[in-house]
Amino acid sequence: MGDFEDYFVFLLIWLTSIFLLRVTLTRFRIKSRLPPSPRALPVLGHLYLLTKLPHQSFHNISSRYGPLVYLLFGSKACVLVSSPEMARQCLKTHETCFLNRPKRTNVDYITYGSSDFVLAPYGPYWRFMKKLCMTKLLGVRMLHQHLPIRKEETRLFLKIMMQRASLCEEVNIGKELSMLANNIITRMALRRRCCDVEGEGRQLIELVKEMSELGGKFNLGDMLWFVKKLDLQGFGKRLESVRYSYDVIMERIMKEHDDAIRKKKEMGGDDEGVMDLLDVLLDIYNDESSEIRLTRENIKAFIMNMFGAGTETSATTIEWALAELINHPNIMAKAREEIDLVVGNNRLVEESDIANLPYVQSIVKETMRLHPTGPLIARQTIEDCNINGYNIPANASVFVNVWAIGRDPNYWKNPLEFNPERFLDEEGQSPLDLKGQNFELLSFGAGKRSCPGASLALKIIPTTLAGMIQCFQWKVGEEGNEMVDMEEGPGMALPRAHPLICVPVARFNVFALV
Repeated sequence: MGDFEDYFVFLLIWLTSIFLLRVTLTRFRIKSRLPPSPRALPVLGHLYLLTKLPHQSFHNISSRYGPLVYLLFGSKACVLVSSPEMARQCLKTHETCFLNRPKRTNVDYITYGSSDFVLAPYGPYWRFMKKLCMTKLLGVRMLHQHLPIRKEETRLFLKIMMQRASLCEEVNIGKELSMLANNIITRMALRRRCCDVEGEGRQLIELVKEMSELGGKFNLGDMLWFVKKLDLQGFGKRLESVRYSYDVIMERIMKEHDDAIRKKKEMGGDDEGVMDLLDVLLDIYNDESSEIRLTRENIKAFIMNMFGAGTETSATTIEWALAELINHPNIMAKAREEIDLVVGNNRLVEESDIANLPYVQSIVKETMRLHPTGPLIARQTIEDCNINGYNIPANASVFVNVWAIGRDPNYWKNPLEFNPERFLDEEGQSPLDLKGQNFELLSFGAGKRSCPGASLALKIIPTTLAGMIQCFQWKVGEEGNEMVDMEEGPGMALPRAHPLICVPVARFNVFALV
């Protein structure tokens, strides 16, 4: 009887222990409940699911597992966000948890340890640079002062197109638009034009292009910790070489600016006149009373990011827009009719006209919806955060799939159709904002870490596109009426898989009227 009682006590203790263990594990599982996730492979995790077009891979995953998905890339925790509600939760409601950007080895190196402001961790330096961008570097006053640069470069671009039209020559639209955007940025930043074949501006653009390509390469060391120091893909020497070359040219340009500033002060000159962006940055660098003392690496990293992010995105957006218009001649005709009515054919469309061209604005918005040049918004969690009942761990990389959100049939009627009218209200206006207030259209991100160059881009893109519509018809193929292939290519700014090659046909020569 005694043995039975002993066994019964042991059984009771065992059952109680099992019950308590299950309760504890259940509570822990609820507390650390992660979003749904596909089956992971040992060591690789979910890397096997990626393709050369990550935004499309992510969309396929989210279509099966929902708007919030947990992935492991090697040993790195990642979360996919693919609905406006989840994006709002991450970028607005719980924004303080998502204020950092994930570090990538290649990008970190070429930006001097992420000292370029865009990738810098959230903190005093980032807040100082954000304020500087909004008030001085890319503020209303600076953009207004540089209006003559944008106007002159746009006219030169259209004049070159007019010359090509007179010769019936084919034009690589993307290449020419990149040159235009680069000329604008290099003149705004350094008072140099990048189209000068032997000039430093051209050399800088080529170097930044190579740095951007290297920065966009997938680095195994970022995902698999045990190969981090092996440089299996040989990026180390290439990164070191290209950054050194960039460093040498930028130091020479910065010295020229320093010498010019010093000479001006010695001659008693005032500070009136238009300053370029490098002048402003060097002024803060030399100001001992500045709230934050910039380093020369900070300046070089900022200028590099201006070239890398500010040129490719604008040029690519205009190229996608023109491709869509060629494939939709009725929309092209309607835009041209609006421009002719508002501007006429006695002068070239200007930035000040865009506010009176709502249909052109809606074309830009529809292009950015279907072909966002920032298809993924990348963040890194600062601390643990709960989103929609799921735990998002600290230091996880978070990817908001802007491309997928812009094509979600729950928010967009016939989402794959290019239809600018969707952005026009009953009065024919285009009121929807592009600067992060509408989470179904996150062209420039949202919140504190939204793109600081949005205002500049929204001056360059619609004005250039309107000028191309106003001045030319665009023919594709031998017969001049072929459809444009709309396949996407790999790259950080969602480039086209195949270049847009057109023959411009002049509608009227605005330059002959001057």
